[in-house]
Amino acid sequence: MSGEAYVLLEDGARFDGTACGADTHAVGEVVFTTSMSGYQEAMSDPSYAGQLIAFTYPQMGNYGVSARAMESDRAHARAAIMRAAVDYDDAPNAQGGWLTWLKAQGVAAITDLDTRALVRHIRDAGAMRGGVFPATVAEAEARALLEREPPMAGRDLAREVTPPTPRQVAASGSESPVHVAMIDTGVKRSIVEQLTQRGVELTLYPCTVSAETLLAAGPDAIFLANGPGDPAALGYVVDTVRGLVGRKPVYGICLGHQLLCRALGLQTYKLPFGHHGANHPVKDLASGRTEITSQNHGFAVLGPDGQGRIDGDQPVRWETDFGAAQLSHVNLYDRTVEGLALLDVQGATIQYHPEAGPGPHDSLYLFDRFVDEIRSSR
Repeated sequence: MSGEAYVLLEDGARFDGTACGADTHAVGEVVFTTSMSGYQEAMSDPSYAGQLIAFTYPQMGNYGVSARAMESDRAHARAAIMRAAVDYDDAPNAQGGWLTWLKAQGVAAITDLDTRALVRHIRDAGAMRGGVFPATVAEAEARALLEREPPMAGRDLAREVTPPTPRQVAASGSESPVHVAMIDTGVKRSIVEQLTQRGVELTLYPCTVSAETLLAAGPDAIFLANGPGDPAALGYVVDTVRGLVGRKPVYGICLGHQLLCRALGLQTYKLPFGHHGANHPVKDLASGRTEITSQNHGFAVLGPDGQGRIDGDQPVRWETDFGAAQLSHVNLYDRTVEGLALLDVQGATIQYHPEAGPGPHDSLYLFDRFVDEIRSSR
């Protein structure tokens, strides 16, 4: 697909460019990511299901694509919005070109677009529904398509990315593996790899699995994965988690963090434009270190006072339905909750992606911490 194209947002803002992906249009929630690399990982991350990604870094595609960069079996983001897209395939590890891959995946894409103006608009007005359309689609038709697209708030997208049946993944080179049951709401390949490399034998279950089924399997711990959509729309998963907390150690990443917090009786809310990128500073309150983290989420957990911001770097506490929980990590951009430790039952959560696929490796220690805690509780 080539020729004129445009991005239209639900508030009427329009940004023109050149089509460079599959011969189709796409609608969904438009968000932006600040990562300078990892474009293929982002597009294949199930957490981006239902979304169109605007890349703030100007050039995308300069090192091609490869099978190793896939975070799942296919592209989940609906469109790529770029300033200067290229189709290079001559990098040392490249197995193809970026634009060729987008077309093969059936993904709409647009380049030669003023992404700075688009991102500034989203930053000020908030993430919203939008679409990528070829110029042959009239604005009136595009607007009608946007109006038919459900908003992200209240949307259950986990059912669209969860596996239909359980799947086992063996531990890597461990004579005494830790057995973990994962509720797969859209897990990334790199998260699975980080766990199995540390001697974890995983069974990935559909998000509709019951607490009784998981307990009957006798795992050493429960892991709640990342994934797309609004945690408030996943009441059935929250009910499952409530049947597990206190009976098994429970750990959560990203959407899993939000679901575990809701199972504790805490509340979540939608961020204005989310956290998407590989350069978000987060403070670990236990060590005092600041980590540069990889993030991809549009919702967050409210603080103990019901506010979105945590003022100060003290490990404040919540009184939950399962005892006390303590703040473990805080975002230094906007002071939002980035992690909790459960004090009266075994478990912990992290809002960001410690596997950093893509991104910095500052937070890989969290996987060691998870696995060490599980081993010590057996």
